[in-house]
Amino acid sequence: MSWIDKVRNGIPFLPKRQSDDQLWHKCKKCEAMVFTREWAENLYVCPRCNHHDRIGAEERFKQLFDRDEWEVLPAPQVREDPLKFKDSKKYTDRMKQARAKTGEKDALINAKGKIQGREAVVGVQYFDFMGGSMGIAVGAAVVAGLRAAIAAKAPYILFTAAGGARMQEGILSLMQMPRTTVALQEMKEAGLPYIVVLTDPTTGGVTASYAMLGDVQIAEPGALIGFAGQRVIEQTIREKLPDGFQRAEYLLEHGMIDMVVERSALKDRLGRLIDYLAPAEQDAA
Repeated sequence: MSWIDKVRNGIPFLPKRQSDDQLWHKCKKCEAMVFTREWAENLYVCPRCNHHDRIGAEERFKQLFDRDEWEVLPAPQVREDPLKFKDSKKYTDRMKQARAKTGEKDALINAKGKIQGREAVVGVQYFDFMGGSMGIAVGAAVVAGLRAAIAAKAPYILFTAAGGARMQEGILSLMQMPRTTVALQEMKEAGLPYIVVLTDPTTGGVTASYAMLGDVQIAEPGALIGFAGQRVIEQTIREKLPDGFQRAEYLLEHGMIDMVVERSALKDRLGRLIDYLAPAEQDAA
């Protein structure tokens, strides 16, 4: 072996694939290659095309809460696999796989902290956990978040991201639609604001219930928001739908949501909404 081979073999190179994955992020929309650090510092938004990528609860809490301080609220205890469901895999196996992948117990996580000095309870629906699907645990978490907000006399801010109801729980998942709606009525009776931030994607039974019942409806740019899929609608009405149909900007133009807010401006906008909808003197009352 020559001396140059000895030197080369002695250098601890990382495998090429591992090194590339750490250094670069490929945008899912424009396919531009962006430094991972630049992408993360830009709040996981592509600096080239402004595509807002999907993020989890921890990243969301870091971006919102003052001084990176928050308290994760305990997840409600619910019965798992009530129907003993099995398709190509057991439902319990799918749950184990999702928990191993995300480190979360289910698809919705609540936390309490302060946003620009004002206390708030924030719920984040995590799409990476079985598509953010709404099952008994998600419905119970929404109810728990609302009641925690009522107890704290604070607003409840919910970030939605879901493919709809969880089919493995059948009718029990659909029952979460009226269940959460009743809990929202408790929030209204308490005179506290409920703010929804629709993120990509928010569809199905989630859109047909708590996702569209906010006092203020916000969406992130480009978020897919709808009930049925575009293909299903086109096949039903036998017409071609317009470009951008079911995207946040289209819904804003047609009056379905109140505003589209970029991630970088979201904390400030939420802080101002809290001050407007729940004045500080209400906290002391």
